[in-house]
Amino acid sequence: MSETPVTGLAPARRFAATLTGKAPARAATSAISVATLAGVVALVLLVVVGTVLDQTVLVPPLAASAALVFAAPALPLAQPRSVIGGQLISALVGFACLAVGGSSYWTAAVAGGLAIGAMALARAPHSPAAATAVIVVLTQPPTAVFLLLLLLATLILVGVGIVAGRSGKTARYPTYWW
Repeated sequence: MSETPVTGLAPARRFAATLTGKAPARAATSAISVATLAGVVALVLLVVVGTVLDQTVLVPPLAASAALVFAAPALPLAQPRSVIGGQLISALVGFACLAVGGSSYWTAAVAGGLAIGAMALARAPHSPAAATAVIVVLTQPPTAVFLLLLLLATLILVGVGIVAGRSGKTARYPTYWW
């Protein structure tokens, strides 16, 4: 039975198919459960480390990094090279921009953009890390402390990712190291 243009059903169905036909299938419930649990564990560990050290360790870009590591462990953006390298490169770009331009929204915007290019040049793309460059410019953290805590935080994310990837419920992580 074909739809006539008068009823308007054919265009409505085409529109509905456009909205629903492109998304990938939902992951298995067990994979979603492991990803969720690993995300909670890793982010809570960052809070624990921060509490013990009396420092802020959980910064928003790390939650986005966790989403990639645990929910999309096979993506290039989720691999240790990109998570660790991308975050550290972006922080360094942020500190360089802060030194040249000072703390302003203008400098933060430039730092975020330059971080994208620096990560691409280093073959360590990690989209959440561009926000790390912005945070560095806007919050002006102590350089050495921030970089050490960021390194520790990314190592924790990758470590929990390795454990989650050995569960047999998600893709094995990492796909490659460097």
